Amino acid sequence: MIRWVLSLVFIVFAYVTAILYGALALLFFWAPANWLWAFVDNYCRLLLWAGNFFCGLKVVVEGQENLPETASVIMIKHTSALETYGHVPFFPRTSWVLKRGLLWIPFFGWALVLLFRPIAINRGAGSQAVKQVIRQGTEKLLAGTWVTVFPEGTRVPPGETRIYGISGAALAREARVKIVPVAHNAGDFWRRREFAKRPGTIRFCIGPPIDASAQPPKETNLLVQKWIENKMCEISSAYRNKGNTQ
Repeated sequence: MIRWVLSLVFIVFAYVTAILYGALALLFFWAPANWLWAFVDNYCRLLLWAGNFFCGLKVVVEGQENLPETASVIMIKHTSALETYGHVPFFPRTSWVLKRGLLWIPFFGWALVLLFRPIAINRGAGSQAVKQVIRQGTEKLLAGTWVTVFPEGTRVPPGETRIYGISGAALAREARVKIVPVAHNAGDFWRRREFAKRPGTIRFCIGPPIDASAQPPKETNLLVQKWIENKMCEISSAYRNKGNTQ
């Protein structure tokens, strides 16, 4: 019961602060881009602090020495809501690839447009969505902004995976940049469709960069997925319990 109540307090805190930060961001729309990004970084760090304070969700990061010096594509496992903001403080300035409907949420969605300038796609657009990611993503990478892709497209239950979407690998090949694979075990503690959060240490593991120019995008995807899923078997109890051997 206490865990449920503390989880409720955390969720309320997250929503209230999202509205406040979103409103402030809209007021300071004129500010320099670096200042606005510091605003994003501060908010994400605040949420990480709140998750630890209220729910015991401690986050540690491993492998930061693997980060390339130039802007790259981040491909990250998607099992919970935490990784959507939890990775932000540990990477250079990034822009998300996300579903267009998120931009319609009052304050939050408007702030997303202003602060993240995301690549908002229609998931049902198929090849057109991939072309959009390549076009807009290349522009961002050339400008020095990293691009974050959740290749499974939606949150998957702990211990499971889906076919990785092609857009991240295609973007990296077209823009001639590296892919940074990221695995984490947030789903062990913040489970999809489960309200109460479980206390524990969440490990964000950053893998060695993968050269997307050495093979076609489909083969690159397999390399990325293999690294991420193998790492998940190592760090996630949910994977081990399900006997996932991908």
